[in-house]
Amino acid sequence: MLEIAQPTYDLIVAHARRDHPDEACGVVAGRVGSGRPERFVPMLNAARSPTFYEFDSADLLKLYREMDERDEEPVVIYHSHTATEAYPSRTDISLAMEPGAHYVLVSTREPDSAEFRSYRIVDGEVTEEEVRVVDAL
Repeated sequence: MLEIAQPTYDLIVAHARRDHPDEACGVVAGRVGSGRPERFVPMLNAARSPTFYEFDSADLLKLYREMDERDEEPVVIYHSHTATEAYPSRTDISLAMEPGAHYVLVSTREPDSAEFRSYRIVDGEVTEEEVRVVDAL
């Protein structure tokens, strides 16, 4: 199960809405081993595409160096789908390289609501998990 604070949830959804019609992407880092998504890090979709996202390699390298220095890891890796449901595509599954992360997808296909779902993706196997939004962690 993914437990996420309401302010972080709101930031992810707002980022997805702001970047629409392109896919948005980012990370929520947390202390190594804690499983707590605490530090919201919106990233630039280098692909600038409505159907694909790609982290800028320089930005990603910088983020991983920051996380190493802060004893953090990517707890949540998120991106949006702009015209389809919040379910990982074959490309999403093939690019999932963090077996300990929660992969969050937000669908912005409906203008007045956002579908927010979380998955574990390990060795190509996708498992949806419950999302619990709490006031604070």
